Amino acid sequence: MNDEFARIAKFGFGCMRLPLTDPKDQTSIDMPQFEQMVDAFLEAGGTYFDTAFLYHDGVSETALNKALVQRHPRESYVLATKNPASAFKTPEEAKACLDTSLERLGVDYIDFYLLHNLGAERTQKFEDFGMWDFLLQKKAEGVIRHIGFSLHDGPEALEQLLSAHPQVDFVQLQVNYLDWDDPLTQSRALMEVAARHGKPVVIMEPVRGGRLAELSEDAAAPLRALDAQASLASWAYRFCWNLPNVLTVLSGASTLEQMRQNAQAFHENRPLSDAERAALDAVVGKLRAVSSIPCTNCGYCLKGCPQQVAIPVIMMLLNLEAMTGNAAFSKHNYQWQATPAKASACIECGACERVCPQGIAIVEHLREAAEKYE
Repeated sequence: MNDEFARIAKFGFGCMRLPLTDPKDQTSIDMPQFEQMVDAFLEAGGTYFDTAFLYHDGVSETALNKALVQRHPRESYVLATKNPASAFKTPEEAKACLDTSLERLGVDYIDFYLLHNLGAERTQKFEDFGMWDFLLQKKAEGVIRHIGFSLHDGPEALEQLLSAHPQVDFVQLQVNYLDWDDPLTQSRALMEVAARHGKPVVIMEPVRGGRLAELSEDAAAPLRALDAQASLASWAYRFCWNLPNVLTVLSGASTLEQMRQNAQAFHENRPLSDAERAALDAVVGKLRAVSSIPCTNCGYCLKGCPQQVAIPVIMMLLNLEAMTGNAAFSKHNYQWQATPAKASACIECGACERVCPQGIAIVEHLREAAEKYE
């Protein structure tokens, strides 16, 4: 990791779940509270602010302008935002996002600019639109300081992308202790690929959308036994802060109190002991024991599916809901993870069930998923 990156605090501010005055309106950002959160983050030594063109229905960048850019010296922070090219119909529309982001943020350059949400069939659109060359051009012009991408896919996809585009400076990956050895997310393997290519990692979802901060008493028991006072979120952050090759870890705080708790945990951070790692393993075991579908992500079901339904992903999301009790989070992930086809595309031919080594009633679970998430 170069010297410039090494100066960035591992305590990052993710601006995807900002405080709202109306929970039903993603644009109703509570600006007074957000400003206090920005101030508390900077006072704690944080420097890295992460937003995106689409966050909060396009308002996150504008809010960050008001809460940060207009109130603090430009040299006191770095800005990251993202380009969702796969959401547009033409290259011109996709490339225009950069100028829009610059205007919304009120800056003349962006420190870290990412191609947003690569993975599965979404990746090809970035290629077709010439987005990689576009970012290199803008970097040469000084409009972008560092280029990267965020990925929601497996280690094979990351390997292909970094081999094809070695010019990227960093990557953003989903990493947390629950997903570390998960057969679908494979956070450990993703981190290993990034390290082999010499690309530092911005970690997203370190608390799994807040779910690892809301464990049941039974699941949390191994952690409480070691430290009854530590917040559950602090365990998740410590796991990520102390991994090698990490540029920063995004704290998606939604309240001033959460930001203060996370800042305190950052200052008290220390490497995990063997006993603490064992406690986290015990938590994962308890969470996975709640999973009701014994899917191992072997992929046999996919080979004979005439509709190309994303069966292993859908099984994983049903299990995630069972583990966390949060249907909304699984439904949110379903909208972009269940590709190329969602559960409702199932024609109930039974080809998947005939080859499933685990004997899973896949068709029944697909009906359940379609009802819950579509």
